[in-house]
Amino acid sequence: MKKNIIRMVSIFAVTMGVTAFLCQFFRVDITKEEVKAKEEQQEIRSVFYSYIEIKKYFQNQPEEEAKKRIVEQLDFLKEKGWNRVLLQVRPFSDAIYPSKIYPSSSTIVEKEGDPLSYDFLKLFLEEAHARKIEVHAWINPYRVRNQTDLSSLSTKNPAFLYLGTSKVKGIDGKGIYYNPASEEVQDLIISGIEELLENYDIDGIHFDDYFYPSDDIDEQEYKEYQAVMTRQEFHLTQVNHLVQRVYETVKKKEGVLFGISPEGNIENNYEKNAADVKTWLKEEGYIDYIMPQIYYGFDNEVKPFQKTLEEWHQLIQNEVDFLPALALYKAGEPDSYAKGGSLEWVAKKDIIQKEVEASRKLSKYQGFSIFRFDFLYQTEGNENLIQERENLFELLKKDQEKKNS
Repeated sequence: MKKNIIRMVSIFAVTMGVTAFLCQFFRVDITKEEVKAKEEQQEIRSVFYSYIEIKKYFQNQPEEEAKKRIVEQLDFLKEKGWNRVLLQVRPFSDAIYPSKIYPSSSTIVEKEGDPLSYDFLKLFLEEAHARKIEVHAWINPYRVRNQTDLSSLSTKNPAFLYLGTSKVKGIDGKGIYYNPASEEVQDLIISGIEELLENYDIDGIHFDDYFYPSDDIDEQEYKEYQAVMTRQEFHLTQVNHLVQRVYETVKKKEGVLFGISPEGNIENNYEKNAADVKTWLKEEGYIDYIMPQIYYGFDNEVKPFQKTLEEWHQLIQNEVDFLPALALYKAGEPDSYAKGGSLEWVAKKDIIQKEVEASRKLSKYQGFSIFRFDFLYQTEGNENLIQERENLFELLKKDQEKKNS
């Protein structure tokens, strides 16, 4: 592992030195020929299906009722034009499917480790594939809990065995996390992915933006390297090492993809999360697609959507697909982070539609993703949310009519 870390430090240094030079020459716009090619290619329309939805619709539900709801929801997505679901199968060092590594998730049973009465993931996959909808298994590799209370942690959870060691740590205000620098932890994560690939016909593995949880969680491991690299470089190499291993593992099964949805703020990925997005979008062997969470409006004074979208697009120097994630959940709500643009989501009702249209103009664009399912599916909601949703549906409907004509 030490050789891998030293090699990745070199990659990191080269990447940081040439990225600014290359980006100024990288083409952003799209030619007429590419427009025609993209029109003939199916746009990826993805949606995050989180543990919040799983708990709301499926916790403690019998198989018959679960199947009915799965069918209703997938029929809805198919009718509206969606073709990919990012299903959160492992939110908290647990599993919504039968696993020999992780305990059953309290998002689908009453209490972590309770017996599963049926295989939810198998059922979901069967119904999705029958409708030609892809399912990517969304995993939180490091998160054990989003609070530090240990009372809900079952003895079947791998993290339980690591209590009192440097492999897990409780972090005030964040929760309990695995140590990203522990090779044993990385082996555990890879084993869980291998289990999924072996037992299920999934179309992809997906990580979101939860990476390094704190600066000092890896204090013990960093001591060996502090003379040759900064703490930030060490964090970046640890995450890169895992990402490379996941990619190699996924590629052993034909047709399966690996994608990551990092924070939309590029600087934060380096300053807070240790997500080396510039390397992933330059070097081969890391990811198949990037899905940055560009959860901003056009009037956002801190991170305006159009500028941020183009900054992400300019980073891509390899064959990674570009799939911006969009914040439907913000519709009708003030956004204090946006400063002078804080009321944009309250004043306007066509932001998501315009963000899709803006994204389509970029050459690396392959589709978009919506956070999250319930904001597409629920019938209630504020007026802005309802109208944002309808505008998006209407855009996709016109696209289909155009294809059919």
